Amino acid sequence: MKILVLRFSSIGDIVLCSPVVRLLKTAQADTIVHFATKANYAALLNNSPYIDAVKLLDNNEAAFIQSLKAENYDLIIDLHHNLRTLKIKWALGVKAYSFNKINWAKWLMVNFKINRLPQQHIVDRYIATLKPLGIVNDGKGLDFFIPEQTDISQLHLPNQYTVYALGGQHATKQLPLNKQIEWLNKHPEPIVLIGGKEDLAAAEALRNTCSTSKTIVNVCGQVNLMQSAKIIAMADLVLSHDTGMMHIAAALKKPIHSVWGNTIPAFGMTPYYPEGSEIHQKQFEVANLACRPCSKIGFAACPKKHFNCMNMQTFE
Repeated sequence: MKILVLRFSSIGDIVLCSPVVRLLKTAQADTIVHFATKANYAALLNNSPYIDAVKLLDNNEAAFIQSLKAENYDLIIDLHHNLRTLKIKWALGVKAYSFNKINWAKWLMVNFKINRLPQQHIVDRYIATLKPLGIVNDGKGLDFFIPEQTDISQLHLPNQYTVYALGGQHATKQLPLNKQIEWLNKHPEPIVLIGGKEDLAAAEALRNTCSTSKTIVNVCGQVNLMQSAKIIAMADLVLSHDTGMMHIAAALKKPIHSVWGNTIPAFGMTPYYPEGSEIHQKQFEVANLACRPCSKIGFAACPKKHFNCMNMQTFE
């Protein structure tokens, strides 16, 4: 059987889909698995032994669909379930199973604080898409594969350290600078800051204003995704907002402390570990705020102007 998996973004969501491709590939010896995503996420998938080909979407959607039609797939597993994937499924005209995004339940929670969310992690909901195939969860957690040639020796990192993954797609998922300083100062180990070039100014502000006794190494903007993953793999602990790097850390089986602002763990996107795992994790959130969650994704600024979901955080 030749299967096409659809998931076009983003880093965290693609990592959270990794058990699906593993289960598809290992269900039968002759299964061929292709994964379709946007070109800028190819690095997340290129090293997976469970994916036979990565199909990359660029700006030419029509040509992309034609290339998919030429593959003659037997089945589509749609883990994105939006207008684009509906168009692809219609064009290919083969049997498809689609992920239930429970948007109605999220809408009720965001707009009316009526909780109809399933008490189920999104990974388990992704895997439930395979139920018609008789495939069940193997309990092995997430996968993330770092190429052997990935080198971070030039960074001269401490022998032991905690990683802090800065950033996040939306400002309301990120702690204000003063709360980041408070958080980092409570951790005794040296801190390694990872993030993109867009996080460089915030990282330098952190490095310059944290306790003078605190060792902070800033590599934001200096390393690629795989190097960041290797830095995480060698860390004792990972601190993160609700971001894709948090899910990479979970895939690498690292202890995680995560902080939650406008989003909530109940949306089902907390760190996902193998079944029965005793890996330590802790979630910081300000419970019982009437305005929270204000979005299933995030905003550029707090809609209420007070940003209590982050300003009231405590890190005991």
